[in-house]
Amino acid sequence: MSSMRPENQSSVSEFLLLGLPIWPGHWGMFFTLFLGMYLITVLGNLLIILLIRLDSRLHTPMYFFLSHLAFSDISLSSVTVPKMLMDMHTGQQSIPYVGCISQLYFFILFGGLDNFLLAMMAYDRYVAICHPLHYTTIMRDGLCVLLVAGSWIISCGSALLHTLLLVRLSFCADNVITHFFCDLTVLLKLSCSDISLNELVIFTEGGMLLFLPLAVVLGSYIHIGTIILKAPSTKRLLKAFSTCGSHLSVVSLYYGTLAAVYFLSSSWDSKDIIASVMYTVVTPMLNPFIYSLRNRDIKQAMFVNKVKEVNTSMRSHFLLGFFIILYS
Repeated sequence: MSSMRPENQSSVSEFLLLGLPIWPGHWGMFFTLFLGMYLITVLGNLLIILLIRLDSRLHTPMYFFLSHLAFSDISLSSVTVPKMLMDMHTGQQSIPYVGCISQLYFFILFGGLDNFLLAMMAYDRYVAICHPLHYTTIMRDGLCVLLVAGSWIISCGSALLHTLLLVRLSFCADNVITHFFCDLTVLLKLSCSDISLNELVIFTEGGMLLFLPLAVVLGSYIHIGTIILKAPSTKRLLKAFSTCGSHLSVVSLYYGTLAAVYFLSSSWDSKDIIASVMYTVVTPMLNPFIYSLRNRDIKQAMFVNKVKEVNTSMRSHFLLGFFIILYS
């Protein structure tokens, strides 16, 4: 098109993030709310990582994947929430072009990594329930490391592909992003270049990387349900629920909010922004609670480490008292 600018250049140096659809007078209240949620997200997921690291009983494939999911959740929230908080605090809602592209890259990376990790955890539960005698043979350490490494490589490659395709586009007069972060769909709508290639890649490569892990999750739980229904019993149902309940809750929350953001909405209005908040802020915050409150192993690890901490403190106080009496 003759009206298009050269595709390797951009005529904007920054974008304007409109942020959340709230009155400026309420920014202080929402700043406190989202700051608290972000701190809970970071501290809760760090606690999960620390418990898995310290407790040898949690050195299993399921918790190996969970530790990476916790790290990915911290990173996903850190990509968007600190910038949103800074905008609320300062009232300056602009973001440099390079900063916007960087935010987009890491958002796609950690969003895709979450997707793969949830699929691995579903497959792990399938093997544990449907093939318990071969679990240690199938879910060996080398395979788990390979799966996680492959997920990182594919997620990085996917994010880089979408980012490189975006930077070749031109952005003309309109630089207002009706969102609280640089989302790929919104940025494509602002471009004055031909975005047909970007849309093709989103629907093919992006769709494949989304639906293949989803198919693994659905396939795993369908097989689990089939095995349980072949010989239903209360004991077996309770065991399956205790094994899969936490992961199933996280999967439902993750894919439910993802569907609300990208499939159930027709335009980027306040409903989409609320769904995005659920996906980028609320879900990473709730994951530690789901795994700590509904997971027996995590609760036992928390209790054991708390007892160790108390015992260590008591020994320290006892030794201190002993030396005070001895040298007084």
